[in-house]
Formats: sequence, structure tokens, C-alpha cells
Amino acid sequence: MVVMAFATAMPATAAKWDDKMSPQEVEAVLDKKFVEGKYSPKGADSCLMCHRKGEGVMDIFKGPHGDMTHSKGPMAGLQCEACHGPMGSHNRGGKEPMITFGSESSLSPEKQNSVCMSCHQDDERMNWNGGHHDNADVACADCHNIHVAKDPVLEKQTEVAVCTNCHTKQKADLHKRSAHPMKWAEMTCSDCHNPHGTLAEADLNKPSINKSCYECHAEKRGPKLWEHAPVTENCVSCHNPHGSVNDGMLKTRAPQLCQQCHASDGHASAAYLGNTPFGGEVGNNAFTGGRSCLNCHSQVHGSNHPSGKLLQR
Repeated sequence: MVVMAFATAMPATAAKWDDKMSPQEVEAVLDKKFVEGKYSPKGADSCLMCHRKGEGVMDIFKGPHGDMTHSKGPMAGLQCEACHGPMGSHNRGGKEPMITFGSESSLSPEKQNSVCMSCHQDDERMNWNGGHHDNADVACADCHNIHVAKDPVLEKQTEVAVCTNCHTKQKADLHKRSAHPMKWAEMTCSDCHNPHGTLAEADLNKPSINKSCYECHAEKRGPKLWEHAPVTENCVSCHNPHGSVNDGMLKTRAPQLCQQCHASDGHASAAYLGNTPFGGEVGNNAFTGGRSCLNCHSQVHGSNHPSGKLLQR
């Protein structure tokens, strides 16, 4: 289900111990190593004797996880072993398991994530457990890469590309003719969503869909003298926030969109087809020409018109 952003940035290969041990056996050996706690007295120097030529390994020193001056960073403590576990006898032939991350790891996403969450447990990630990505068995390393100067998912120019590796439907939507400016990196997924989980629908940053939309579209908030029920209930009743082939990111163009609710409201119940048997001159009446229903009922987000509730100017 998940296309690994970690794997694309740093190709992984099966570890040597995977040839002779099952994932359960690897996990059991790692648990035993943690109990024994045999860490290398030389830290990263021991690891780099073999791994310094590995693709992307040395790039960790370009990012925050490799900053030895950061008091809370792994390099200020157990260094490589802070994340990959105690070395034990791993350096004697390299076949004793270590913790690995990404698509080729023997460990389950839950075990991988427990390493990351041992440091990154804060209010931004307090709803991770039981969230959408957690339930989908997404590992931190599926989205994040720490062996780089800048993690792509944390950069505005590349965040959307990482998210849409998995969210392919949304990737298609954001390239439609009417969409938020995400393909130009003027908006990112995290402007609306918290990928680490929230208590709101679709992991939204705000408590509801409407409150999320009002962050930018404050003019639609109201209060209005005459309100439109679908607007006050849920913006996505009419709009697809990720993009649409219709103007205004509407799910369906008018009058069909309006008729989903107004199916028996007088003139709204049957569309005019123009002045010819084939509907060739559909622009000659207010119902099917131009903006259809919105030619007259232009204030669909709410109206302050003193003469009535027809959502006019």
C-alpha cells in the first residue's frame, strides 16, 4: 500500500541476517541485545569503520540528527546506536541483527516507530496511536529520511510529492483544472492535515472541515441573515478540496449539483434544454446559460439581502 519515500531516497537491500533468520527471530535477538546493553565504547567511529562508504550514510551529519552539538540529539549520546540499537557482536562479521528502517526492515512498523517515538513524543504526535497512518501500518521511515541534509517531507517544495506517493487519488485531483495551488507548493498537505493524527475527521488540524476552510476563506464564515444549510453543515457537501474539473472545485456543476437537494422545488426540478429540440441554444435562458442557478441565486454561501431567503445579492 505504501510507496516508501525512505527507500527512494536511500535504496535498501536485505540485511545479511535476513538470509538465515525469520522476522520473529530477529526481533528476539534484538530484545536480548537491549537487555545485555553491549554498546560500543567508540560510538559512531565503530560503525563508520564499515558503513562510511554506504550510500547516504554520511549524509546524516548534514542534518539535525547528526549534529553533535545538539544536547538532545542522538549524536550527543549513544550516536548511531541510539537508533539502531546496541552493537553487541555485530561488528564481528556483520551478521548479528541491528535495528533497520524502511521497506526492507525485518521489524514491523510498530517496532520501528517505537524507536522514533522514544524521542519524538510531544503534543504534535500525541494522537499518533490509533490514527489513520498508525492503523495503516505506516512507519515513520516511510515518510521521513534522516540521512539527508533536509528531510523532503519537511520541506515545502517537496512535501506534497512525498504524501502523494501513497495518496494517488489526491495527486490526480490536485492536477485538475480547479484546485488549490499545491502543485506550485503555495500550499502543502500539512496546512490542513496533521499526518501524525488528530481527533478530527481526516486528521485535520482544526476541529472540523468548515473551521479548516474558514482559515483561508473567512468571507464565507458569516453569520449571514439568510444561511444556506449545506454551507453551514459541511463545505465538502458541494466542494472537493483536493481539486475538480468543475469551477470552484465543485463536485458537480450546476444545475445538477443544486438539484441533488432541490429536486422538487418548482422550476428547479426540471432543467430547460434551450430553444431547439436538441438543446443547442442553451445560453438563451437563465437556468442553463452561464452560471445556471447562480445567475439569480449568486450568494449560495449566505445572503444579507433584505427582501428574502432566496440567496440573492
